[in-house]
Parts: sequence; structure tokens; C-alpha cells
Amino acid sequence: MAAFWIKLAEGIDRLNERIGKTISWLNFLLMLLVCFDVINRYLFNYTASWINELEWHFFALIFLLGAGFAFKNDQHVRVDLFYTNFTEKDKARVNFWGSLVFLLPWSFLLCYFAFSFAWESYLDGEISAEPGGLPARFIIKFAIVAGLFLLFLQGVATLIHSLNTMLKKEPDDLEITANHKAN
Repeated sequence: MAAFWIKLAEGIDRLNERIGKTISWLNFLLMLLVCFDVINRYLFNYTASWINELEWHFFALIFLLGAGFAFKNDQHVRVDLFYTNFTEKDKARVNFWGSLVFLLPWSFLLCYFAFSFAWESYLDGEISAEPGGLPARFIIKFAIVAGLFLLFLQGVATLIHSLNTMLKKEPDDLEITANHKAN
């Protein structure tokens, strides 16, 4: 397979790996924020809308921007009654066709529609409906677009890796080819 495509897939892998590891720190920040909120709520009988909204914004960022990372590391939800017993080539076929038929079109369409949703929010200057809530709601809406785009890119990388695996010759295939040429 062309070196360009392999390098492209490896670059996408590195991008999602870096973003996933970086975004994982939001788990720690989210934990601190929740602790702060609980302490304020139960000890001081105080809470604020912006704290609650920031909690779900952090959770959304972890989920959205971590989706490509989870997919890359095969940590996503999978119903694998048969998949675990497949050969590497059979797994590559499932990943190839699953990415081509389901993941890429789905993530592309969602990204396309999410962009117009986020852009409209930006143009409207949308803010939280809650008094004291967070301004600039478009930021979290653009995170939907970014997360879907990263997932789409990882689908492209999976497609390339799967195709590469499917095209590799097995040692038995090489022996058969060599014996066939000898005869």
C-alpha cells in the first residue's frame, strides 16, 4: 500500500492519541469542580448555574473529543459475539466495511448538520437560558463538530489500516505464490 496513505493514517492516529491524552486531564478538573460544587452546596448552601453548566460542558468535552481516541484504541462499545475469534484479516474486513458503510457516512452527516447548528448559535450570540449561566454556548456546540470530525478522521485511519491488513500477504500465501511460480 502506498506509503502516503500509511503515513496519513499514522498521523491521524497520533493526532487522536495526543488529543485523547490531553483531554483526559479534564476528568481531573471535572472531579475537582464536582467536589467544589458539593462542598459549596452542602456546607455553605450555595450553588451557581455556571458551575452546573461547566460540569456538563467538561463531561461533553471528555466524551466528544475522546471519541476518536477511544475508537483508535478499540475502547468503544462493541457487540463482539464473533469478532474476538476472527483472524486479523477477518477483523480488518469487518472494520473496513463497518467504517466505510456506517462510521464515515454517519459521522460526516452529523458533522455537517452539527456545524450549521453551531454556526447558527454563534451568529445568534446564544447564551445560557439560566440566569448566571455560561455565555457563548456556541463553543460547546462547536465541540460537537470537532469531536465528530476527529471520529471521522479516525474512521479514515481505520479504513486505511484495515485495507493494509487485508492486502498483506500471509506467510502461507507467499509460499503458495512461490510454489506456483516455480511450477
